[in-house]
Amino acid sequence: MKLERFERLRKAQKAYHRRCKWVMKNGIYVIHSYDEKKPDDLSWWDDAGFILGDRRVMVWWQHPRFVYADALDEQARKEAGHSPVNGRLFDDGIPNYKPVGRSRKKIISYTVPPGTDETRQYYDRLDTIKQRLQKEGMDYAVKPRWQRECLSWATGVELAAPFEVRNETELKNVTDLANRLLRGQTTLENEFPGYVYGREQWLQEQDKR
Repeated sequence: MKLERFERLRKAQKAYHRRCKWVMKNGIYVIHSYDEKKPDDLSWWDDAGFILGDRRVMVWWQHPRFVYADALDEQARKEAGHSPVNGRLFDDGIPNYKPVGRSRKKIISYTVPPGTDETRQYYDRLDTIKQRLQKEGMDYAVKPRWQRECLSWATGVELAAPFEVRNETELKNVTDLANRLLRGQTTLENEFPGYVYGREQWLQEQDKR
């Protein structure tokens, strides 16, 4: 059954690739603009695509500092405790609609009433903890990693690797690595031997963020 499912996905990927065309630049599908990027900017994440054989590959890339920053935010939420909102942010909100066609409309935003004192205190506490963690860092280590996923329209690659991506040339370094990983031509340990992003690296970049 697993092989049958994989073969169905392969056929669906090929069919999608024939039906929907990508506009490629230098062999990659570029999604974002880099016009406002500076040569010394720190990078956080990006998306790009390329063609492998007759199927598409979509790469969702993150710099390890982005993974580390996410871990800081998660730690801040743990320290702040239970949120009084608890997923009910829009329950008391007034929906704002936009006309769609002659007789239909859709919600485009909510007008949310002022929060309670408890809610404001919670977010004040959360912000204070976040600021402390961002200033001090925490003991957490991020190593390069990747994962492959077979989708109905493409092969997905989630990749965490220490690139800086500030232009399309640097973006191609990401897709080239993903290509070689999929082909079994390299490993992350070969590409970044012993690399770890942690508190030391986070604090070293303090003035650049």
